[in-house]
Amino acid sequence: MSKNKTIIYIALLVAQGVILGLLENMIPFPFAIAPGAKLGLANLITIIAIFTLPTRDSFILVVLRLFLTTLLGGTVSTLMYSAAGAFLSYLGMILLKQLGPKRISTIGISAFGGFLHNVGQLFVASWIAQSWTVMLYLPVLSWIGILAGIAIGIAANYLMLHVKTIEEFKLSYDQQSAR
Repeated sequence: MSKNKTIIYIALLVAQGVILGLLENMIPFPFAIAPGAKLGLANLITIIAIFTLPTRDSFILVVLRLFLTTLLGGTVSTLMYSAAGAFLSYLGMILLKQLGPKRISTIGISAFGGFLHNVGQLFVASWIAQSWTVMLYLPVLSWIGILAGIAIGIAANYLMLHVKTIEEFKLSYDQQSAR
């Protein structure tokens, strides 16, 4: 696969992730029991990247998505919370994916990522508040993160079945070019 096609694919995924993140920021969350909780729609793009790109490229995508979303609609504090959640979630999902598809599904990986995202954000909140009592919010956020992760995992499964991967795109492009 050419480097240019990979860069274009990453750029398209980053753009989609940024748009999903900005759209989600405009949607009020209906559950008063969990202020600040979100579905994590932009994490759909991270899941797709983890399964369709090499680790290095998917990590670059996460970094670009975080910074662009912050530049377009965030603050330094949102970057701190988002980065802590995104990086811990990403690392956990990459490690869990190593178990292989016979032991863990995309949905399970995504649910674990949803849980870790909240853990990362609460660690930052604990550090800022200089108190571990913030972690008492973890059980509530854990359930929401796991449920959101399951929903994102289901959506990712559907998308990955219906969207061509880079290799499939390259193969069809090469076949058309040969004609």
